[in-house]
Amino acid sequence: MMRIDKFLSQTGVATRSQARKLIKQGKVMVDGKPVKTPKLKIDESQTAVELEGKQIVFQRYFYYLLNKPQGVITATRDKSQRTVLDLLKAEDRREDIFPVGRLDKDTTGLLLLTNNGDLAHEMLSPRHHVEKTYRALISGLADAKTQAAFKKGLVLRDGLHTQPAKLEIERTDQQKEESLVKTTITEGKYHQIKRMFAACGMHVVKLERIAMGSLVLDDKKLPAGRYRELTEKEIEGLKKYGPVE
Repeated sequence: MMRIDKFLSQTGVATRSQARKLIKQGKVMVDGKPVKTPKLKIDESQTAVELEGKQIVFQRYFYYLLNKPQGVITATRDKSQRTVLDLLKAEDRREDIFPVGRLDKDTTGLLLLTNNGDLAHEMLSPRHHVEKTYRALISGLADAKTQAAFKKGLVLRDGLHTQPAKLEIERTDQQKEESLVKTTITEGKYHQIKRMFAACGMHVVKLERIAMGSLVLDDKKLPAGRYRELTEKEIEGLKKYGPVE
């Protein structure tokens, strides 16, 4: 059961304070009768709710896959900088939507936005070892020795020990002394990828997250700065981490 003002807030049609005003104005109907109090409790999955004659369908959880561009911070709000939530269209903006995990300001790629706090907690929990894969352009020549170091686990410059990680070398450029690589980690330490390569005497020039758990980014179909709702198959794939309803 849920209070009617919370129902209207959860469906994104109004804030709690706006909902109370709409109820007072007689614009909210429940099962064909005007609501008299915002404290009225309803069964959100069974009750017919109308706002100004339009039926409101309840959806508990929302899931968006965003291709985060550079220069945008992973936060819900900021006084001076553009956040990932500022990239959402007005009709998709909700008070309870937030990013799952974070990407640095200059890091691009896959970011899950949702209002499912339980799922987010489980996906970020160290005990689940959710894999996160990044493509990186590195200043330095990665080789078999670098791969072995990643596979064993690195000791970072501040003494932190990382869990074993997978490193694939896509190509190297001997003249430019650059490498294009993919690496998969199961942790989410602060600036972890950059610090791992720094521990190997290299520098990350560009970094893009291309996968997180069962979610995979196709940047040809979803350019930087764009987002889309998850497909039913993708949502089904998240069930291994937590409730997705």
